[in-house]
Amino acid sequence: MLNLIPLVISGGSGTRLWPLSRKQRPKQFLPVIGDLTLFQSTLLRLQDIADIEPTLVVCNESHRYMVAEQLRELNLENQGIILEPFGRNTAPAIALAALYLKQQNKDAHLLVLPADHVITDIEAFYEAISSAVSISSDGYLATFGIRPNKPETGYGYIRKGQGINNNAFLVSAFVEKPDITTAKKYLDEGDFLWNSGMFLFKASRYLEELEKFYPSILDTCIKALPEDCKKDFIFVNEKEFSNCIDISIDYAVMEKADSAAVIPLNAGWNDVGAWSSVWEVGTKDQDGNVLRGDTLLHNAHRNLVYTEQRLVTLVGVDNLVVVDTKDATLVAHRDKVQDVKKIVDQLNASNRSEAILHREVNRPWGSYDCIDNGQRFQVKRIVVKAGEKLSLQMHHHRAEHWIVVSGTAQVRCGDKTFLLTENQSTYIPLGEIHSLSNPGKVSLEIIEVQSGSYLGEDDIVRFEDQYGRVK
Repeated sequence: MLNLIPLVISGGSGTRLWPLSRKQRPKQFLPVIGDLTLFQSTLLRLQDIADIEPTLVVCNESHRYMVAEQLRELNLENQGIILEPFGRNTAPAIALAALYLKQQNKDAHLLVLPADHVITDIEAFYEAISSAVSISSDGYLATFGIRPNKPETGYGYIRKGQGINNNAFLVSAFVEKPDITTAKKYLDEGDFLWNSGMFLFKASRYLEELEKFYPSILDTCIKALPEDCKKDFIFVNEKEFSNCIDISIDYAVMEKADSAAVIPLNAGWNDVGAWSSVWEVGTKDQDGNVLRGDTLLHNAHRNLVYTEQRLVTLVGVDNLVVVDTKDATLVAHRDKVQDVKKIVDQLNASNRSEAILHREVNRPWGSYDCIDNGQRFQVKRIVVKAGEKLSLQMHHHRAEHWIVVSGTAQVRCGDKTFLLTENQSTYIPLGEIHSLSNPGKVSLEIIEVQSGSYLGEDDIVRFEDQYGRVK
């Protein structure tokens, strides 16, 4: 199968999977199902397609190091990582990718995949891709419609039209999410498929149709994409991209195009859109429970329990979702998990950090975990990966004490640079320019004690930074 490039779109914040999924580290970058993240699972399921080219990724700029790190962990090459300053939905994201390939003088078949789906029947998935490549070679814009196995109200639907061949049909209509009565009718009629949000077409054909129906999107994306895209990270111009409308490929192109086609797919697909979906695809014990982490249950059935650290126990309850993270716990009935988003809305309205950040925060150099805090103090466990370095910075409102737990730290404090090893410590006065790096071959772990009148992350003035975070 020649000239096929996967385009993995990593947008969305996965609010219905809170408290595990949050804005700064959403569900696609988390091991929601199994040991790999959903993003990594999406990449790996493509690797056995014959002659497939390296993946192209579109993601939010703030997620670029997570994407790069997860690609590195799998030792996978990529075509590039296109960085949106903010999301504008799928139509502009795909346009940026198609234009980028045009700059590289490539007119490939684009296999457009969300980063957070589960597919269990890989052979059926490959067969559907082969059918889609066949009709996209004739100019069709193909999407994949999931054969429904229940009356689902959480998905949009696609109605099959006239057959193109034994495996593909023209799209008769795209239909919004139905109520339960209508969903049952769709299931009985047999001509309706769930809208999967996956597509396959030639990049040039997509640009042709976009220019026909939404030339403003094409024009804006041309201006927003840098002319010379040879770097690993392709930064989209924020000012130009802000003029782009927010619209999906369905509304912008697929609903309008005469050449829209649908390939029915029965491959164990799930969009993992809520905790009930995680229960559906999870491995169940003899009582129907899906368990992850340190758990004990007695006389409990059909529950989902996900715990990051602490022991969680259930007694005499059924059909619950219990998710325990380091700083927040969710308890919900499995039939009501779509309403988790309402909790996130309340958190956002109250400006609470639990909607945005986990207690443990990933950075390009490693991570930090806020293990304690109180009035005028905060304690962090900081892990710096081998060979990495924090920015040269200072703080207006806090001083810091660093204690090395393991590894070797190279510290710059004012005009002095020195090494610290296990059990050694140093003090960084308020207002002093400083930096921390790991010159060793193993991870560096330190305990940082902050003290001062304000301890927020925005009290950082950067002077030098190898990750491009100096404004």
